[in-house]
Amino acid sequence: MTIAQELRVNDRIRAREVRVVAPDGEQIGVRSIDEARWLARELGLDLVEVAPEARPPVCRLMDYGKYKYEQSVKQREARKKQSKTIIKEVKFRPKIDKHDYQVKMRRAIEFLQEHDKVKVTMMFRGREVTHPEIGREILQRLADDVAEYGTVEIPTKMEGRNMTMQLAPVKRSPEAQGDDAVTDDE
Repeated sequence: MTIAQELRVNDRIRAREVRVVAPDGEQIGVRSIDEARWLARELGLDLVEVAPEARPPVCRLMDYGKYKYEQSVKQREARKKQSKTIIKEVKFRPKIDKHDYQVKMRRAIEFLQEHDKVKVTMMFRGREVTHPEIGREILQRLADDVAEYGTVEIPTKMEGRNMTMQLAPVKRSPEAQGDDAVTDDE
C-alpha cells in the first residue's frame, strides 16, 4: 500500500469536525473542517488525516510532500537491509564415489558460507528406491560433515523417487564474524 492511498489530505477529508494537531505535536483542539483547512492554508501546510477511525478524526498540519518523500526514503532503506533467502540445490545418487561426494560436499559448504540455504536431493533410479537407507546414510553423513557451516533445517524425507533434506547456514554472532575477518588479513 502506498502512503497516498492510506491518508486523506486537505479537501479529501470528509468529517465535519476534526481534532487538529500542530506540526510540533501540540494539540490545537477540535475545529470545524473549514477552520482547520483555513489554518493549514495560512501556515502554508497541508491538513493530513492521520487517525481516521478516531472520533473526531485526528488531522495533523504538515508538509505532505516532504512527508511522502521521507516515507519513501525509509522504505527504500528498509528494502536495502532486507535479505532474500536463496535456496541452492546439490544432487546426489546412492552409488556416489568418494571423490564425487567430496566435491559436492565442498560445493554445499560454499553455498552455506555465502549464507544461502542448501537443498540436498538424493535421486533414486530403478530398484535403488528399494534401499532408501543407503540414501539416508549419505545425507546424514553430509549433515555431519557440514555441521560447522550449516544445520539441518528440514530433516530427511522421501518425495516420490527423491529424498530431500534442507540445510541452513549457521548464524554467527557479529563478534565471531569480526574475529574471522582479523584472521583472514594476517
